[in-house]
Amino acid sequence: MTENTTQIRNLVATLNRYRHEYYNLNAPSVSDSQYDRLYDELVRLETETGIVMSNSPTQTVGFTVVSKLEKTQHEIPLLSLEKTKSAEELLAFAGNQRFMLMHKLDGLTLKLEYTDGLLTCASTRGDGDVGEIVTHNARAITGIPTEIPYKQPLVVVGEAYITTSDFAELKETLLDSTGKPYRNARNLAAGSVRNLDAAECAKRRVRFSPFNVLLGFDEDAEIANSKHGKLSHLGICGFTPCENYLTSRGTLDDLMATIDELRFSANHSNIPIDGIVLTFDDIAYSATCGRTGHHFKDGLAFKFDDELFETVLRGVEWSPSRSGVITPVALFDTVEIDGTEVSRASLHNLTFMRDLELSIGNRILVSKRNMIIPHVEENLDRDGFDERLIPPSCPSCGTATRIRISDDTETLHCCNPDCGAQKLRKFVHFVGEKAMDIQGLSEATLKNFIDNGWLNDFTDIYRLGEHEYEIRSMEGFGAKSWERLWSAIQASRTTTFERFVVAMDIPTIGRTAAKVLNSIFDGDLDELEATVNRGYDFSALEGFGAAMNANIHCWFSEEENYVLWEELQEMVNIEKTTTAAPVADNPFIGRTIVATGKLVHFSRDSINAYIGSLGAKAGSSVSANTDYLICGEKAGSKLAKAQEFGVTVLTEQEFLTMAQGV
Repeated sequence: MTENTTQIRNLVATLNRYRHEYYNLNAPSVSDSQYDRLYDELVRLETETGIVMSNSPTQTVGFTVVSKLEKTQHEIPLLSLEKTKSAEELLAFAGNQRFMLMHKLDGLTLKLEYTDGLLTCASTRGDGDVGEIVTHNARAITGIPTEIPYKQPLVVVGEAYITTSDFAELKETLLDSTGKPYRNARNLAAGSVRNLDAAECAKRRVRFSPFNVLLGFDEDAEIANSKHGKLSHLGICGFTPCENYLTSRGTLDDLMATIDELRFSANHSNIPIDGIVLTFDDIAYSATCGRTGHHFKDGLAFKFDDELFETVLRGVEWSPSRSGVITPVALFDTVEIDGTEVSRASLHNLTFMRDLELSIGNRILVSKRNMIIPHVEENLDRDGFDERLIPPSCPSCGTATRIRISDDTETLHCCNPDCGAQKLRKFVHFVGEKAMDIQGLSEATLKNFIDNGWLNDFTDIYRLGEHEYEIRSMEGFGAKSWERLWSAIQASRTTTFERFVVAMDIPTIGRTAAKVLNSIFDGDLDELEATVNRGYDFSALEGFGAAMNANIHCWFSEEENYVLWEELQEMVNIEKTTTAAPVADNPFIGRTIVATGKLVHFSRDSINAYIGSLGAKAGSSVSANTDYLICGEKAGSKLAKAQEFGVTVLTEQEFLTMAQGV
């Protein structure tokens, strides 16, 4: 960070403190002339450097209020990272690559976009693909420059957070949406950034630190291929990047020493972290690592060990899922973990319970894994598993339960397809946000409708108009409630291929798999159905295994599912996507193809989807089993590996010519 940038930051902090003393405390500590002199110096530096911080006193524009948060599509997905608690695994992952270690800040991820030196958009990570626009709150967050000297397009990703010391003060007076005190700084930061009133956000002392540059600084050859270089370069624009170290592989002791140093610095500065991130510095190499639907593969998050709390097991609650598996949940004396009261946690399955040798009254150790999910870690009073904990019948329908074993794991099942709990949860899934997204059909409402006999299968949702009079007469409903519900149902008739497939609830076929199928079949459900009928092996697709292939074919082989698939399509309109139609007869069927370098016609995701549509498998790394390497500009190490293994190397145009049979 330059000397001028440091001066600007110090002046902004000093002047804001003086303003607080003057306006809020009525106890100024400096004269007006002293304040004016510092103010003029800040104006001069801002003009000279082109850097204007969001909380600068020179920015007298009032805080903005918006009526709602608009959605925005992230062109580059903001995905997570895979996690580990093993330092040995972290060291092995690093390999021989140069890498950065940095704080894993515990807050809300934001993306900032700059054009011609001005902040044009601030948005949340959301689900990785779609976030919410929170630009109105940018001036209320410390550490976000609204003007920078860099005039090329710049996209920065970082974390909005509240320091532990600030949270200790704020939690005494602030209440969350339920009227209760905030339990942790993460929730307060997230709620503040998403507040519709920027003035309210400003009171929460939210700060921002960037941890990655998605776009920008490519004209500087020295840093164009370095994440660390780009991150450090943000200092001249007024940012304070997330603390990090650039290093190469050393010993395990070296790695842990750096992690300990980062952990100490975070504690010393009251910065909330829940781990350390390792990410490869080489941008070109990172691009070859690939991604899943959940995370990029060019980094790994090292999570600190979860703190354990002793409590007493008081009972086990069993809940049937929509698949018929009956899941056990531990009920125990309440303990406070990370500011929240915890009294229940999943026990996963019978094998997990047997391994812990659980009995009622045992002293157990619980944690919140990754500071989020309650988990039973250990039983301090092992004396054999109490078989009486296994219910002989389904707690919902009373049908006799069965134990099934798969991959050495025992699970409890209700085999009654008409079980009320299973039926309800299937409807909950169908109307959920990731499926048909029907607002207003809560679990309680769905249960009422099912109990009244109005919902037997999913198609009945679109026939609820036949019961309008009865629904409007129900407690909690009225004309307006019915109109909102019916409007939401009608709106869901226009949906997407992905949502429709997810809503069908084919086992193991979730959003990520649905996206792949959407790309391959151009959003055409009929084409997907025809491909299933032809006996296509879906395990040839990237990310699809034998189990997923079997589940697809098994689901379509059941007449009830097939009829539902056909009838629902008559009731909805699928917004179809269009991509280039592949040639069915091509030399790539059954082959493994890897793409590398910068391609003209494809992004990394789209080339993999196109490869899959040809009946080939899109690989992520070159090996002796690779059949073809599609080579673009700046191919890197994959080209050398392909030559070493004797893999056929194609240009992008050669690949397209062969694929299209030209």
